[in-house]
This record gives sequence, structure tokens and C-alpha cells, in this order.
Amino acid sequence: MSLPPGFLDDLRTRSSMAQVAGRKVLWDARKSNQAKGDMWAPCPFHQEKTASFHVDDRKGFYYCFGCHAKGDVISFVRETENVGFMEAIEILAREAGMPMPARDPKAQEKADRRTVLAEAMEAALRHYRMQLRTAVAGPARDYLAGRGLDEAAQERWEIGFAPDARRGLFDALTAGGVPAEVLVDAGLCAQPDDGGSPFDRFRGRILFPIRDGRGRLIAFGGRAMDPNARAKYLNSPETDLFDKGRSLYNHAPAREAVGKGAELIVAEGYMDVIALAEAGFGGAVAPLGTAITEEQIEMLWRIAPEPIIALDGDTAGLRAAMRLIDIVLPKLEAGRTLRFAIMPEGQDPDDLIKAGGAPAMQARLDEAIPLVRLLWRRETDGQVFDSPERKAALDSRLRAAISKIPDRSVQRHYGDEIQQLRQELFRPARKDTPWRRKKAAPTGPSPGAKSSPLAADVPSFGEALREAVILATLVRHPVMVEAFEDPLERLEPVDGEHGEILRLILSVRDPDRKTLEEKIGPERLEKLLSARHVRIAPSVQPGAGEDLVRLCLAEEFATLAARRGATREIADAMADAMAAEDEGLTWRVKQAAEALHGPRRGEETDEAEFDIADNGVRLNRDERAAARSIFDTIDFAKPNRRGS
Repeated sequence: MSLPPGFLDDLRTRSSMAQVAGRKVLWDARKSNQAKGDMWAPCPFHQEKTASFHVDDRKGFYYCFGCHAKGDVISFVRETENVGFMEAIEILAREAGMPMPARDPKAQEKADRRTVLAEAMEAALRHYRMQLRTAVAGPARDYLAGRGLDEAAQERWEIGFAPDARRGLFDALTAGGVPAEVLVDAGLCAQPDDGGSPFDRFRGRILFPIRDGRGRLIAFGGRAMDPNARAKYLNSPETDLFDKGRSLYNHAPAREAVGKGAELIVAEGYMDVIALAEAGFGGAVAPLGTAITEEQIEMLWRIAPEPIIALDGDTAGLRAAMRLIDIVLPKLEAGRTLRFAIMPEGQDPDDLIKAGGAPAMQARLDEAIPLVRLLWRRETDGQVFDSPERKAALDSRLRAAISKIPDRSVQRHYGDEIQQLRQELFRPARKDTPWRRKKAAPTGPSPGAKSSPLAADVPSFGEALREAVILATLVRHPVMVEAFEDPLERLEPVDGEHGEILRLILSVRDPDRKTLEEKIGPERLEKLLSARHVRIAPSVQPGAGEDLVRLCLAEEFATLAARRGATREIADAMADAMAAEDEGLTWRVKQAAEALHGPRRGEETDEAEFDIADNGVRLNRDERAAARSIFDTIDFAKPNRRGS
């Protein structure tokens, strides 16, 4: 339905973001300032212990510095309650005491039609439940008991039975006043092509009711009792109530269980879900007779950030998982992915629980592998990489897959993980041979050498120096935090103390110098600012102008990124050199070393492109390209204060 102009603005004005979020989170009293509407809490969208979820009640927005979830009061209700846009509007309007606008006549007619269909579905469920208690349903009850479902469990799951009669349900419900066309539209009965009287769709089957996220009965799934039936499982057809690709079995109860700490587990069928839930895994759901769709993936992520796909240990189960990779990769982002628990060969979750109980299932869930490992398995299983061409083909496939990930940070971490797996595959541990044995090394460095910062990894030490200059500059000039927020979020400090200072800086909205210094603390601040290389930095000096500070920060970020890129290239090249020596690898090491340490005396450089000499650093062509990419990410036109 369409909403009148101004309705949403009025609704947002009347709805308190802090009050609505307060139903889902526990505010951090030490960090929050209720008088200013500045509230902090552990994030409700991902599991954490620190208060990184921030609500600005005056502006009506929320943001998590951990998983980057953000939005307004409407999106918060949609995500936490797992409801649609209009349902979220209705919830907020009811709480704010605002009457909903009159519905469009066509929309109202459609809603009324759904209500009629839902009532027919409930009437059918009552009929099927009664049929399960009849004598003809004896074999069905025996089957359920054999699967571990006693009468109480059958009641919990509302299981019913459809006798093998052509018009049993049709005659019973039409006699009770339900029109024949409603039964057909609800998918309970089918209309013959010759125009004859409708007949029951489900016959000779155990029936599992399917409810949507609001608990409304929308469909049935039926398991045939006859082993020779054409379809072992049969679902309701798609109707105005039921969209197979946008529904999950056990949706609402699983969402509630996950909210109380359960893991979200995606199984293949009804009995798997029931077995999991009865064994204590209440957060179990299943797609409905099809491969998992993009819409179902989004539904799963609204319930939990890392659903576990519990795969049957057979070829079909693994094939389904492999197909899922290509659906999920373009949707990945920080804190939103899948894990995969592969069952023993020939078993599904129901079989595993029967054989080993809940502990056996929990062990499989604990061993669930991340998506990147399944991607690697898909591209390498059953293949031989005994030639450069085959290795290159593998690299090409993996690069193509990773390139689908839109989040640059996630994409980079995938590349790092793939590189590690690649090295493990192509460079197995070598046996020690006499010609490799060397004289035992000295027992260790002297105490004086240990205490020297130069005893640490030299590239890491150099990176730490630049990190310190960046952080000290931001403390002295907090107006720069907004302009450099993107590279700051990707900084990944090598020094743990620097990482904590960075977290504190980013946690302050509209930072000023006094606030930052109080947040960081006098002891930590003194340690940061007392280092000689920080004291002499131009951007930290009293009276440093804004333009100078901005350029110095950009230079530090660019140089740091270039240094890290060169260091990674050296590490990769040296790893390759461990397995084979050739001129190409020697050239790679030489080029990377020059990128890190500068060209040797006498070699030409392109001075016109980019040269940073103020800090005694000269960048070569490759390093300049990396530096330029950093400059391109910095929005120099950003306002100086966040939120302004």
C-alpha cells in the first residue's frame, strides 16, 4: 500500500530509536549518555561482548562499529523482528498511537483473500490432525514412532495424516461451508483439466504444516506412505500464501531459539529439522524442496550472521553446497557468511543423531568449515596439479570466484586464505636431508639485543612507527578523523596498543582533542606522543596548518600501504623460491626488495610521477601506484566533523 506524504517522517519523529532498540539490547551505563541520546550497547546483530553498537537518539539512527549494521528505527524493527516494511510500519505506528492510513481497495481485497485462504488452511490442519488418530492411520503412527516421534512430539509439530481417499478433505470442508474455489486457491485441492469436481492434492501421506515467520499456516509438506509413490515428498503448490523460494520450515520457532543463543542450522528436510529440534538444536530450519535461493539466504542472515549449512553426507548434498557458493559470494560482507557442517558419508542429521545423539551432532557443528574452505575444496578435489598450466588454471578459477565478493576487505582476506592453502598444496613439508642440516644456532640473542626495537621484524617495526605518527596526528587534529575514516577502518595496526587507540578514536562521534585524550588515557597518550619520531613529525607540531596535516596524513597512509604491499610480494616470492629457483622468481624478489628499500644508486626513477622525500622515503613506480590508490580513496572534500 502507498503511504500519504509525511506519514513516515511523522512516524520517525514519534518513535524513539533508543526506546525501540532498548527492547533488544542492554545499554552500557558507563559509555552511554542518556541526556544527550548517545547510547552504546553490545550489538544485537552479531555476538560480541564490547559495546560497539551506537544509537544517536536525536538523529534517529544506529550504527555498529563491529559489523557495520546501520539504519533507522524502521530498518531496526525489520531486521530484529524479521518482518517486511509495511509490517514494521504497523508495529511502530501501533506503539506510537498513530492510526494506519486506509488501505488501497485492491490491496485490502488481496489481504482479505489471504485471510480466507489462511482460515481454510487451519481448517484443513484440524481435519488432518483428526485423521492421524483414526484406525486407517495406524501405519503412519507406527512410522512416526519408529522415527522417534511419540504422541507429544506429534502434537508439538502438529503432524497430520491424509488418508488415501480422492475427496476426503474436499467433502469434509465443503460440508463445513468452505467454498470449493477456496480449497483450490489454497492448494489443498486440484482442479481436473476436464473441468470435473476438484480432488484432494494430498492422499496417503503424513503431513507437516508449514508456517511463515509470523506463524501463519501457508502450506503443507506430505511424505508418502507408499514406497512406490511417484514423489516421496510433495509440497503445496505456490499460492497467494505460499512462495516456496521465500519460505523456511520452522522459521518462527528457529528465529526465537537463535535469539536465545542457539545456532542457526539449515538442514535438508522436515524430519532433519524435527530431529535436530527434539535433540536440543532449536535453531533448525529447512528450505522447501528446492535448492536454497537468494531470498532464503537473506532470510537466514536476518536471523543470524553465520548460519551453518548441515549437508547430507552424499554426492547430492555436496553438489547442493557447491552450487550455493556462487549464490553467496556476491553477497558476502564483514560479519555475514556461511559455514558448512558435512555429515558422515551416507548420513543426514537425523541419522547422525539417532546413531550418536546430540554430542555427535554438536561435534560436527563445531567442525563446520568456512565458505572459503569449501570453495577451495570445490576447485581442487579430484584434480592433479602436475604442470604450470594446471596450476595457472586453478589460480584463474579462484581469482574469478573471489572477484565476485563486493566487500574489498573480505575479498582481501579470502585472497590471503587461498594463498595459504595454495602453499600447503604445492609446497608440502620436506624431509630433512644431510645437506640441509646446518650447525646449531647460538642459544639466543643477548639481553641488550632483545631489548632493541631493531631486534623485531624490521618491516613491522617501520609500520608501527608510521602508525604512531598517524594516531598522534589524529589526536592533535581530530577534525581529520572523518576525512580519513575509510583508510583508518582498513588500517589493521601491527601494534596491539595502536589497535586499541584506533578503536577508541573511531568510537567517538564528532571527536574533539579533549575527548580523545580522555578516552585514550594519560599513560597511553604519553607513551604515544613521547616517541622521538612522533615528536618531530610536522603534522604533530604546534601550529601545523590543516592543509599540511591533511597532506602528511595522506602521505603516511600511502607509504604504509606501499610498504605493506612490497613486503607481501617479497614473502610470496620467497615462498615460491623455497620450492624452485629460476630467473623469474629471482626477478620478483629483486623487484619487491627495490619497492621496499628504494632503487639502488645509479638506477633511474620516474621523478615526475610521485616522490615522497620529506621523511627520507623515495617510492619507485610500483610503490607510487599503490600510493596513488590510497590517495584515490580519500575524500578530501569530506566535512571536518562527522555528522555535520
